[in-house]
Amino acid sequence: MKFSLVEFSIARPKWVLFGTLLLTLLFLTQFPKIRTDTNPKHMLPENSDVRVWNDKVDKTFALYEDTIVVGIENAAGVLNLETLGRISRISDAVLALDGVASRDVNGFTTITNVTAADGTLNVGPLMPAAPKTEAEVEALRKALFGNPLFIDRVISKDGKTTAIYVPLEKGANGAEIADRIREIVAKEKGPERYYVAGDPVARDTFGAEMFKLMALFSPIAGMIMFAAIQLMFRNLALSAAMMAVSMVAIIWSIGLLIGAGFPVHIMSSMAPVFLMAIATDSIHIFNEFYFRYREGGDKLAAIRQTMATVSRPVRFTALATAAGFAVLLFMNIVPVQVFGGLIAFGTVVLRLLSFSFIPAVLTFVKEDKLRKAAGGEDVKADPLARTLGRIASLGANKPAATLAVMLALAAVSVWGTSTIHINNNLVAWFKPGSEIRIADSAMNQALGGTALGYLVVSGTEEEFIKRPEAMRWLEGLQHHLEKLPVVGKTFSVADYVKRINLVLHDNDPKFDVIPDTKDTVGQYLFLFSMSAKPADLNNVVDPAFRQANLWVQMKTWDADAMRQVIAAKDLYQKANPLPVKAEPAGIAWFNLVWNDEVLGDLVLGFSLALVVVLLILALDFRSLKWALIAYVPLLLTILMIYGVVGFVGKDFDMPLSVMSTLSLGMAVDFAIHFVSRFRQRRAEVGADEATALQGGRAKNALLAVADGETANSRLAANMETPQESLAWTAARPGKGIVRNALLFAAAFSVMMAAPLTPYVAVGAFIVSMMLISALLTLLLLPALIMLGRRWLLDNGETT
Repeated sequence: MKFSLVEFSIARPKWVLFGTLLLTLLFLTQFPKIRTDTNPKHMLPENSDVRVWNDKVDKTFALYEDTIVVGIENAAGVLNLETLGRISRISDAVLALDGVASRDVNGFTTITNVTAADGTLNVGPLMPAAPKTEAEVEALRKALFGNPLFIDRVISKDGKTTAIYVPLEKGANGAEIADRIREIVAKEKGPERYYVAGDPVARDTFGAEMFKLMALFSPIAGMIMFAAIQLMFRNLALSAAMMAVSMVAIIWSIGLLIGAGFPVHIMSSMAPVFLMAIATDSIHIFNEFYFRYREGGDKLAAIRQTMATVSRPVRFTALATAAGFAVLLFMNIVPVQVFGGLIAFGTVVLRLLSFSFIPAVLTFVKEDKLRKAAGGEDVKADPLARTLGRIASLGANKPAATLAVMLALAAVSVWGTSTIHINNNLVAWFKPGSEIRIADSAMNQALGGTALGYLVVSGTEEEFIKRPEAMRWLEGLQHHLEKLPVVGKTFSVADYVKRINLVLHDNDPKFDVIPDTKDTVGQYLFLFSMSAKPADLNNVVDPAFRQANLWVQMKTWDADAMRQVIAAKDLYQKANPLPVKAEPAGIAWFNLVWNDEVLGDLVLGFSLALVVVLLILALDFRSLKWALIAYVPLLLTILMIYGVVGFVGKDFDMPLSVMSTLSLGMAVDFAIHFVSRFRQRRAEVGADEATALQGGRAKNALLAVADGETANSRLAANMETPQESLAWTAARPGKGIVRNALLFAAAFSVMMAAPLTPYVAVGAFIVSMMLISALLTLLLLPALIMLGRRWLLDNGETT
């Protein structure tokens, strides 16, 4: 005998529920091992070129992966006794924090100042202690504004803002240290404003907020879905069953993720909401079950008939959704790969439960409650069903006009899509009024900028960098880059050499240049290294003086900023040829590479999803022509959303690019249900018509009517037309489609209230996709089917 999971679940419902509970408890045992990871470096594999290169640069130049920028602003100027006292106290407190690389913190009290007296080079802290007199304040002012190394780095041109650069030890949590710094500055009373900015602050704060939001939104989404299901079906057991299915899938999926040793990242943190939403596809089972039970009144028969009717479309919608997520396994961004596998597994679990857990639960629902709840499921009497039928009739009866309107929308959408800008900016993932955005904006406006990139200039031999021509080439490149609007400050070993040459010649402006000989440059650097902090020289040149590290501070984390720096570098190198390589590095370079990977993944993932979804449609319908027709509403939905993204000027970042790929697998569900049930309907009415016609022929073979029509002709005149079948499909299975869309949208709507813009964008994207896709399925598909009826309907029906 052939095994049937549905029959087994109906016959042994308690076994099914107990087995589900047992497995769920098993997966729950993995939850205490959960780890999180929000480091953007881990978006790419460890052996990726950019990570290997950046790690090498960090090691060569003794650089820190993360640096926090603490800004201090006073509208009257920071160079006064009170403010300088506060800066000194804050600096001392920051140096004492765990996780801070105190030896290399740079601010007024720690940054190296190069001066000379009587021909002797003096290298020491700019402000060893807070000034006690106005004369000391004026001396500090002179030292600051007399040294180009400090301007736009630790002091703004207007003297109103200063910064403390706080490098972090490897593994330190930027958000936690930022909170401690905020506690330190909060103790100071005065007119100053304080800002805490930098990539680690944004990254780790985003990570902390991300998990808080998911812990908050997941139950809220669940409650909204539960209330909506209860409103739709008015049966507590069915509502609980739907929520139980989603919760089981979430626990199994997250448990597998943790058990396999993967950390939870930004994408996988969204898994609970996704799986809750995908679970709504089971709504088609409940929708059909109510219709079947109302028509027959036999609960077990209704379960069997329902599962037989919806099993094929439910299986193939699950396959399409799982395949849409599975294509993410071919991406280059590691957390996206993990997310794709996670949701693909969860989707399979959901469908397994649809054919086991749900039928088992249905057997326990009391008959009297079913009769009461199912009483309103009447295609002719239900207002929603009638409205959906009218929508389908509009498309079916006016197919040419419907298609013309859709083509116009497609043309406008193509225009909007062409304006889409691909960009990843972690700071922009916070809303404009957030503390992170305000701090970053203030620091970028007042000083050189919080976004840091490097250009590693490599010569052909040891001590190449000591050559005057190499130093002058570096100096010229800095001047060229500082002309870019996105660049606020540059810094290199050439700045130290020029400064030393100047102060050793009594600050004579004509000596504010690179010396003419290699030996002189070497002597200057040797003298500097004897007294300076090791990092001062190590950060800008390698021990062999073969490579120099040019620091570039930018005023935005947009990936295009680093792209502009690289383009300007290329132009300068072409105009000023020298046997050197100048290669980008640093977190800003990583951001650019990651940005381009997102674009590449978008094209790859979307192309793969297009092919896979089309193949699944063709496999389900056993017809390429039906697959192509079902494809159109899906593609138009995506195109329209892309168009809106382009028109509103929203950057197309990693979360949105992933959603665009996944949408193909999720939005196609509606087309599968509609086309499958329409074709079922045509087959059913076709069989009824054939029976009726055969009976008519037996009774009336020799009978003719006065006007010449046969009895068969009269029977044919009363048959269901394709337009009527389309209206029925929209009214009955289409009600399940609308319910599914509304539940899916409701689950994701909570994300639109998030303070993080990726969550808002993803929520808006999914809500729009579900609602538009459902509408186009019910309106455009009937129009396309009627326009292609000679091609699609096997028996050549044309009316």
